[in-house]
Amino acid sequence: MDNVELNSLAQDKVLILYVLNNINRDITESDLFKYINPITNMNYFYFKQILTDLVDSKLVETYTKDDEDSNFAIYRLTNYGKESLDLTIDILPGLKKLKTDTILKNESTNIANESSIITEYIPENEHSYTVKCKIVENNTTIFEIRTYAGSINQAKNISDNWKKNAYEIYPKVLNLLSNEN
Repeated sequence: MDNVELNSLAQDKVLILYVLNNINRDITESDLFKYINPITNMNYFYFKQILTDLVDSKLVETYTKDDEDSNFAIYRLTNYGKESLDLTIDILPGLKKLKTDTILKNESTNIANESSIITEYIPENEHSYTVKCKIVENNTTIFEIRTYAGSINQAKNISDNWKKNAYEIYPKVLNLLSNEN
């Protein structure tokens, strides 16, 4: 790695720490990626690699909800991560901080409103995705379905349809599953 790549990697790590520090709440990987991607247009695999490195370095901690209905990882900044952010914040360009602050302000409202309808697609490989669709109320998953998508477009379509139509789809699926005929 040359100095430019190392500087970019360091900035990306500091950016994730900065976002975690400024949202001031525990967050899922999917929601964190929703904040980060518009700022840097970072691809998912690179994001995942950096996040894993931050967890391994004990700058970020992760845990799974104790609720048996919830099995997604939650991320938050550690005290060590806050100290590291304080020491390294200067490597994040001012323009990127301003863009981040603007996105955090706008997206916080959107993500909070979406929190009861959750969807994410996870790449398994280049042409295979697992799509998770959930309804969460009071931090308890009341409905979850996982399916396979053979392309990124199909995964996005499933996710978009779930976001738009979850409250119509959910009763239909529940009715089909509970129907004795």
